[in-house]
Amino acid sequence: MKKDLHPESYRQVIFDDSTSGKRFLIGSTVETTKTDKWEDGKEYPVFQVEISSASHPFYTGQSKTIDTAGRVEKFKTRAAAKKTAKK
Repeated sequence: MKKDLHPESYRQVIFDDSTSGKRFLIGSTVETTKTDKWEDGKEYPVFQVEISSASHPFYTGQSKTIDTAGRVEKFKTRAAAKKTAKK
């Protein structure tokens, strides 16, 4: 392998899928502030993600609405307000 191929900040990081509850240990350069223990007993940085291969409909084959920030409700409220404004 080539020497100095990865940046200095490259290390093992736990990616925690908040939708499915699955966790993955993957090499990354992502900036994190939290740490947690992995199955091997070592402590690694943790990065929260909303969607991963464990929860994305393309990989799971199940279609579902994931609304972590209330975006669907905000849209429905705006749509209802516009509908009443037209009448």
